[in-house]
Amino acid sequence: MADSALTLALKQQHNSLNELLVLLNDELTVIAGRSGTELKSITPAKAQALTQIQKQDQHIAQLLARQSERDEQDQQLIDSARELLAQCQQQNQINAHAAHQAQLSVKQLKDILIGAPSSITYAADGAIDRSDNKLVRNLKA
Repeated sequence: MADSALTLALKQQHNSLNELLVLLNDELTVIAGRSGTELKSITPAKAQALTQIQKQDQHIAQLLARQSERDEQDQQLIDSARELLAQCQQQNQINAHAAHQAQLSVKQLKDILIGAPSSITYAADGAIDRSDNKLVRNLKA
């Protein structure tokens, strides 16, 4: 028996979600490696995958609206797609956290190099202690 239009659309959505998950895993590797160039190449692919998934979602919603009942295979594909979507969302949150941590790391390194105080200390009179603890002086870059 041939697959219905809904079954085919769900299988394609499943493939697209798997591709997105691979992209998200690659993105985490790139973030951890702090490779801006590679991150710039992954970003358009990720955006394109998300656009494709959104279009497929709209198509699937139209097919579901026309159908009164779903067969077991379609329901399994829907459940599987929801699980994949949840994995993609979780991986995206992990990537966002990793990117934030990498950004904080770079900021801390920059602050060390330019001699920004790592913490504020106070002198005996209560004023802010502006001791010269700079690692680099008269930096001209």
